[in-house]
Amino acid sequence: MGRIRPSGGYRSLQTFQTATIVYDATVWFCEKFIDPRSRTTDQMVQAARSGRQNIAEGSRAAATSSQTELRLVNVARSSLEELLLDYEDFLRHRRLKQWAADDPEALAVRRVPREFRKNRTDQTDQTDLSDLSDQQRFTLYARWLEHGDPAIRANALICLIHQTNYLLDQQIAALESQFITEGGYSEQLAAARLAARNKKSNDPIPRCPLCGKAMVLRTAKAGKNAGKQFWGCSAYPECKGVVNL
Repeated sequence: MGRIRPSGGYRSLQTFQTATIVYDATVWFCEKFIDPRSRTTDQMVQAARSGRQNIAEGSRAAATSSQTELRLVNVARSSLEELLLDYEDFLRHRRLKQWAADDPEALAVRRVPREFRKNRTDQTDQTDLSDLSDQQRFTLYARWLEHGDPAIRANALICLIHQTNYLLDQQIAALESQFITEGGYSEQLAAARLAARNKKSNDPIPRCPLCGKAMVLRTAKAGKNAGKQFWGCSAYPECKGVVNL
């Protein structure tokens, strides 16, 4: 029997892949342009590392806890937001230009994935960034991330952090929606156990009395029935049908 909830697989996530580029580039940026004795170096490197590591940890936690997965992905999002501010501060304090969203260089950084796919005409070769190794993905951005001008490096990293945060926002929204419609791990485990028992007894999972869709076993979070299980409609929140156990 397979797992109730899949977990891991974080290496194939775009959020993890882009966060890895940001982490590596931040380490090398700090080594070259920031005093290693400065607290800023440690803070920036740790923020970049936290963004990457918490995406991975959240993916692994998905097997047993939706709440933990959501919390860790939100921590990753917060860490990268902190790092974004550090790079903006670096540019502002040195009176260096920060690229506007429509700056040609900013647009070029954002176009890298699309240009890569466009140029891969041989379908037997890699056709997407996810098919590449970490080093190969970094190389696609090397003309900015290994540039001798710190302003170009910092601006390119700002673009990549914005991309990662955008993807994380989508990931968080999807996880929240999944939690609302499918419940947490304990609810899914109980439902799977009951489904297996019902399969043996030929007693099917009930249908929603309001819309007719399959019910999902849920646990009341608050009120006088807190901790008690009940059948809730799988179409919740659109349908609020309930069947008591």
